[in-house]
Amino acid sequence: MNTPPVRVERRVGQRFPYLLPVSLRDSSGSIQGSGFTQDLSSRGVFLFTDAPIHEGIEIDLTLQMPSEITLGENMRVRCHGRVLRVMKSGAAYHNSADSSRAESRIGVAVRFDNYEYLPESAESCSVGRIAALHDRDDENLSLAPASDRTS
Repeated sequence: MNTPPVRVERRVGQRFPYLLPVSLRDSSGSIQGSGFTQDLSSRGVFLFTDAPIHEGIEIDLTLQMPSEITLGENMRVRCHGRVLRVMKSGAAYHNSADSSRAESRIGVAVRFDNYEYLPESAESCSVGRIAALHDRDDENLSLAPASDRTS
């Protein structure tokens, strides 16, 4: 009789399935870009971007952290962390005629080392800048929790 292998959950924080715009840059400033989150916790994030991110680099992310994570109000934060994993997403997120854009998108897992709350006047992520990452139907979903979306 074969029993399925036991999977150990190594994540400490609860993950929330949010599609949020995020701006990013590596610590040297040589890589800058934008993307959108798939899920988010107080300890890390999984996001999609077209930026040429590599595993192991230090990265700064700026986004609007939802109240479920801050346990207060929604707040703009700058998160500093390390890229744990980079995965090609390719056709899994492709439903338009522009296959070159879908193939260049990557999934990035980041562990947060620390973060700081930003004042309201701080430079914010531009939803317009990341609109190119979404198919036209997805543009209205970029700020909604994944649980609120319908298929």
